[in-house]
Amino acid sequence: MVQLAVPGRDTVYVWVGRTAGDQRVLVGRLLQRAGGTLLGRTETRIDVSREPGGRPVVRADDGRALPVSVSHVDGVVVVAARTGGPVGVDVEPRRSLPALALARRWYHPDEVAWLGDRPPRGRDEDFLRLWTAKEAVGKALGSGLRGQGLRRPMPRPEVGPLRPVPGCPGVRVGHPPLGGELDPGRGLVLAVAVVGAAGPVRVVLA
Repeated sequence: MVQLAVPGRDTVYVWVGRTAGDQRVLVGRLLQRAGGTLLGRTETRIDVSREPGGRPVVRADDGRALPVSVSHVDGVVVVAARTGGPVGVDVEPRRSLPALALARRWYHPDEVAWLGDRPPRGRDEDFLRLWTAKEAVGKALGSGLRGQGLRRPMPRPEVGPLRPVPGCPGVRVGHPPLGGELDPGRGLVLAVAVVGAAGPVRVVLA
């Protein structure tokens, strides 16, 4: 059971689901679940819509809004929600790719150097952790990857707590583990970001 937000404790809640059908249906269902859980309403009293740019909007029937973010890939849908302010989430499948060549094209030089020093066996996942972090931060900021978002330096990616983003006060990003063998997100790299964090941020997998 999902724990409701604790007053004074900044928390991001993450829902993960898998579908073989229309991902939009699952997205709507998870957004309603997030709204019902964190706004204290039944799901039938939660309205889900989208801004002109496509950003999801979740509101209760009393007008209260819940900051949310959505990412999906290969039938897996991830929804993040936070009562404390803007949130961003991104997910990518683990896969082989030309990590260094892509990093030289898109990433900050310090990140390219760091990737070059990483063990080759885990370099692809390190690249994806940086990528998902940049995507999640862009979503939380509301800017996406526009304005040199891919060049924005990220903290060195580690599985664990959200960490401050260099040069971005109040912005944190991290890579919470998705869970065990039966988790629908198995085989994925997940990043969660927040804006306006005054201190540590807790991540709860619903």
